Amino acid sequence: MIRDKTMNELNKTATFVGIALVLGVVAFASAPRRAAPDLFFDVGEPFFPEFTDPDAASTLEVMEFDEETASATPFQVTNQGGLWTIPSHHDYQADGAERLANIAADVISLVKDDFRSDNVADHEALGVIDPSDLTTSTLVGRGTRVTVRDANTEILADLVVGNPVPNRPGLRFVRMPEQKRVYTARFEANISTRFEDWIERNLLEVERDQVNHIVLNEYTVDEVTRRASAPSEFTLDKVDDTTWNGSGVPENQEVDFVEVNRLVGAIIGMRIAGVRPKPAGMTGNLRDAAMAGRIGQADIIDLINKGFYPTAEGGLLSNEGELLVRTTEGVLYTLRFGEIVYGRGDAILLGSDESDDAEAGPGENRYVFITAAFDEAALPEPDAADTDAHASWERRVAEGREKAERLAARFARWYYVVAASSYDRIHKPREDFLKDREEANAGA
Repeated sequence: MIRDKTMNELNKTATFVGIALVLGVVAFASAPRRAAPDLFFDVGEPFFPEFTDPDAASTLEVMEFDEETASATPFQVTNQGGLWTIPSHHDYQADGAERLANIAADVISLVKDDFRSDNVADHEALGVIDPSDLTTSTLVGRGTRVTVRDANTEILADLVVGNPVPNRPGLRFVRMPEQKRVYTARFEANISTRFEDWIERNLLEVERDQVNHIVLNEYTVDEVTRRASAPSEFTLDKVDDTTWNGSGVPENQEVDFVEVNRLVGAIIGMRIAGVRPKPAGMTGNLRDAAMAGRIGQADIIDLINKGFYPTAEGGLLSNEGELLVRTTEGVLYTLRFGEIVYGRGDAILLGSDESDDAEAGPGENRYVFITAAFDEAALPEPDAADTDAHASWERRVAEGREKAERLAARFARWYYVVAASSYDRIHKPREDFLKDREEANAGA
């Protein structure tokens, strides 16, 4: 009897336990769950898992915040029909393919190194406020927004890069614009909004050992009559790495090859501070272009305002003379130096109504009108009987012509603004390239 009673109690207990377990399971299954119970659930994952091919990147947009002007400054490099251009700078040609591919590769490899904050209040201290965010009035704590798009303008990657992480070199605070969450990530991509970082630094595409002929063409222009004084030409021809000959050098003097080599270095390293688009007809014979209606009176006035004067024959003079440079490839460059460019910032880079106004800022730059042509005299034809030499000559002529035509087409579109530091090194009188003969010094 006692045994049966005990068994009944055990059965009841087991039943209650079973019911409790079932109820517990049901309660667990039906209770509301957090979508992300672990703040670190995605640490170690890539930011943009679907972006895997750097060659898919066709446009890079970078936006920074200027605290002085309290405005966001955009910069873009994009591929238009196979040509890399900078839309914000009159679609000037960019040297961007390799650079953009490297940036894209860095963005592809971007991984969420560590979770930092889910609190919007932390964004200012971490420097990840979107620079284009108009909903917040703070001028500090704004990061750099980097957006990569494909050829169809679809977004491949979009992020706000903030402050460096203290004591962790190479790491930055990073946030995706549509999210509050901030991560640390290794971000070392060389992002730049500087115009000069995206263009061909060697504008003339010339190497030092290729320059073998230079002409300083010095003259002045009467801005009223538009007539030039008699030109004074000084020609320099390269003999070898340490010798240059000059035209009309006095007997007691010789060419200072050190100064000439410095000039060559300045030509190669000429720094472009800005660009201005030219009318399409502002090349070749200007008189013919005007007669044909390819350029108008307003274009001529603009040309003159920049310090360049059309001649009756359809040529062009400049109020600060010319520099002619020829290479072993047969490409002849003409650099005509015009008026001073005033102003700062975008007034220099892009041009503005104040660019020719002395009140707009320091006059530290100069307009330059550049042309390129092939000079047949640079590559004399060898004896046709020497088949190998003649074939080599034909190849060099073809390559020289192709390069000259390509550069001529590029230069035809632009007035260039050369930085004062470059202009001062390039625009020099003949006296700067002469020195007393060493023999004369020794005899004295």
